[in-house]
Amino acid sequence: MRIGELAARAGTTTRTLRYYESRGLLPARRGGNGYRTYDESDLKLLRQIRTLQDFGFDLEETRPFVECLQAGHPEGDTCPASLDVYRRKLAELDELIGELQAVRARIGVRLATVEEPSPLCELGGNEL
Repeated sequence: MRIGELAARAGTTTRTLRYYESRGLLPARRGGNGYRTYDESDLKLLRQIRTLQDFGFDLEETRPFVECLQAGHPEGDTCPASLDVYRRKLAELDELIGELQAVRARIGVRLATVEEPSPLCELGGNEL
């Protein structure tokens, strides 16, 4: 298939595909007429990249998954390098979750503090 068809089937743009090609994530094969040519394995590769990006992986983090697929593995996440990326991402997410829980706790404490009735502050429209 040509680049426009691959882009349409992958739900992306030809510009994105050219960018992936320039980054070495998408193979640059050319037909006898000079046009880029792609096959179903390239579509699978793009779907893997897109899924990982939907999960919050940056483009470079998808590289081991792409390389795993290109090495002939039926899934891009079965190679040791892909598993390492998963582990790093989980650790990163655990850290972010911890930070968010700490912020939530501080906001909860602040809210509880300001919700206590105070004789100095009434917002009922009463004038002095």
